[in-house]
Amino acid sequence: MRQIVVAFERQSNCDRLREILESTGEFTCLVCRSAAQVKRTVGKLRLDLVVCGFKLADESGEALYFDLPQRCSLLMVAPQARLDLCAAPGIFRLPTPVGRTELLTAVRLLAQLTQSREVPAHRTEEERELIERAKGLLMAREGMAEDQAHRFLQKRSMDSGARLADTARRVLDELTPGKDA
Repeated sequence: MRQIVVAFERQSNCDRLREILESTGEFTCLVCRSAAQVKRTVGKLRLDLVVCGFKLADESGEALYFDLPQRCSLLMVAPQARLDLCAAPGIFRLPTPVGRTELLTAVRLLAQLTQSREVPAHRTEEERELIERAKGLLMAREGMAEDQAHRFLQKRSMDSGARLADTARRVLDELTPGKDA
């Protein structure tokens, strides 16, 4: 049986998808309600497949995708209008409303793809470093704790529709003295 992380902000969505996926006998679902839970679960159990909504309790599904290990694939299940806002090319998308057969077909295909191919890196080392530098600057200049600085960057990223690394770059440019605006 293949273990899959199912992550949605609403418990009822988690329960519905888990019921559909587990009814086949092919999958066991681990339910998460936040991106932080997903990251811990994926890391601890070395899982490689996440089915999530557009938004979780603490960040967007797209932001989560960039924080997942390279081995992970992500299937985002959301209304088409929300999926259109998602710019990451590596995220697999399934528009709602979705039927049982469509969902099972998509998850089965993604499970096969994930096992048979190398998934490209989500975030480069340079992008990770950029985000860490922006968090460090926010902590030093604004007196934020690390988690507050990370949430600040995430929120600003979600509000602007920009990738987290691009948002970090803008914050560094804004807060670094001597930089031209």
